[in-house]
Amino acid sequence: MRTDTQSTYNAMPETTRLVQHLDVVNLGPTDYQSAWDLQRTVFDLRACGRISDVLLLTEHKHVYTLGKGGDENHLLASRDELRRQGVDVFHIDRGGDVTYHGPGQLVGYPILDLTGYYSDVHRYLRDLEETIIRTLGEFSISAWRDPQFTGVWVGNDKVAAIGVKVSRWITMHGFALNVNTDLSFFDRIIPCGIFHKGVTSMERLLGTKTPLSDVEAAATREFARVFGVSARTASLEDIIHVNTLRPENTEWQAAANP
Repeated sequence: MRTDTQSTYNAMPETTRLVQHLDVVNLGPTDYQSAWDLQRTVFDLRACGRISDVLLLTEHKHVYTLGKGGDENHLLASRDELRRQGVDVFHIDRGGDVTYHGPGQLVGYPILDLTGYYSDVHRYLRDLEETIIRTLGEFSISAWRDPQFTGVWVGNDKVAAIGVKVSRWITMHGFALNVNTDLSFFDRIIPCGIFHKGVTSMERLLGTKTPLSDVEAAATREFARVFGVSARTASLEDIIHVNTLRPENTEWQAAANP
């Protein structure tokens, strides 16, 4: 097992960064469409300078998403089969191929103005990987990055997928860390279009479930350390007026979990 987690990562001295404020919003469980709509709303507010940087944390209902470079052939189940099982499929505007989101997985959507950090998308991807590597380290899991494939790995298995969009140096989309995820859903896809590697979860690696709230707290701490920000818990109402964007029959959960 490879454990040289620092092989392609050199931390930027914190003294070179301005102190940024980060609002961390825990949405609770969400359907993908509503979370994607919310991301775009927060993106527009950040691009206009009306809000600070935001990290949205959520846990999605079962869904497969294909990025801009996604290959339909990497989705192994038919749309009809998935529809009957209540699993949605979305073509979205992030980079990367196909991946799965579902219960027991921690999904993070940083909406950041990168000009406050650096103008370097590759550096941003490495910092997201570093955040997950350090988060896993808090649970005694030794993870690493593969220079050939974006994401975070334990042995030959991916434990976290990363896919982003950056427009006008504002970020969207982000990371998905398998915590207590039902890994059987990955059997219906070729994850990220990578044929020769597997997937894993914290539950499989540790042999027990870990409370998602514990992982959310650790990920928030490590995100703040890697990006050199001052993180503060916020509700959705703190940054936008929920009623202006909530679709009919959608229940947003904006719990103020640290």
